[in-house]
Amino acid sequence: MDAHKSEDARLALQFCGMRFATPLVLLSGCVGFGEEYTRVAGFSNRDAGAVCLKGTTLDPRLGNGPHRVYETSAGMLNAIGLQNPGARAVVGEILSKLDFSETRFIANVSGSTIEEYEEVTRIFDDSPIDAIEINISCPNVKEGGVAFGNSPEMSARVVAACRRATRKPLITKLSPNQTDIADNARRCIEAGSDAFAVINTLMGMAIDIEQRRPIIGNNQGGLSGPAIKPIALLKVFQVHQVCRPLGIPIIGQGGVVNAADAIEFMLAGATAVGVGTGLFYEPLLCAEINRGISDYLTRHQFSSVGDLVGNLQLNSATTTKTT
Repeated sequence: MDAHKSEDARLALQFCGMRFATPLVLLSGCVGFGEEYTRVAGFSNRDAGAVCLKGTTLDPRLGNGPHRVYETSAGMLNAIGLQNPGARAVVGEILSKLDFSETRFIANVSGSTIEEYEEVTRIFDDSPIDAIEINISCPNVKEGGVAFGNSPEMSARVVAACRRATRKPLITKLSPNQTDIADNARRCIEAGSDAFAVINTLMGMAIDIEQRRPIIGNNQGGLSGPAIKPIALLKVFQVHQVCRPLGIPIIGQGGVVNAADAIEFMLAGATAVGVGTGLFYEPLLCAEINRGISDYLTRHQFSSVGDLVGNLQLNSATTTKTT
């Protein structure tokens, strides 16, 4: 059997010229550098259309001090701090251990300056990696620590620099912590982005009331999981309005824990769907989601997952007058 063929051919799709066997993408930071889940009995990379590797910087990083992760009532806070061995070590030592016949692998590029983004992208360009995701939520050290992704202008500058450094597909990971995500998407498209991942985590906090201190060592962290799904769905819908006329695909992500969640994201405009925090609850979640999507396609007589993308029937706008 072809390693890139799913048991249900209706789940296959094209994303920036890449064939995904299923619409599911394992999100950056949740599966290490792609090798961690191969040790889980019953897990198969064939259940995912693509795997996003852990965020990578130019030089090695040890990451933040503890606590780095905290479970909330409907999700998870994390502030890992981009712990990684550096881009050259990832390319030289890790990529050779991955089985590129099973799924697509996407690098996740992070940086503190535009120059660092460009250099890390150039390093991955000279590698077998299939595509590059740009994490523009990192703080810009030259601009007082303001996150690149919170400014459309800075976002576009990062995308343009990465575009100069590679001919591989560029996927820009958009932050929800900004005023107008659709405008940011427009600017990134003009700068050369081929696709988007929507959304990155929201910023949050948890407090130990006995110690009167933040639980996360970095004081704040990124909130993921079911708590952010309604926000993520709206952001995917808004970005899709910009992307649809241009045929630009979106990886929708944020709180996906079952097939119904994944289908919601596709109806809102996502071509593929990211699974992240849900994997911490159930490592074999992808196979379950794929089965649920297949059942949905059968029940509604759709021939492929592509039929679901943006197929949202909006309600008519109504207003109620008071007397």
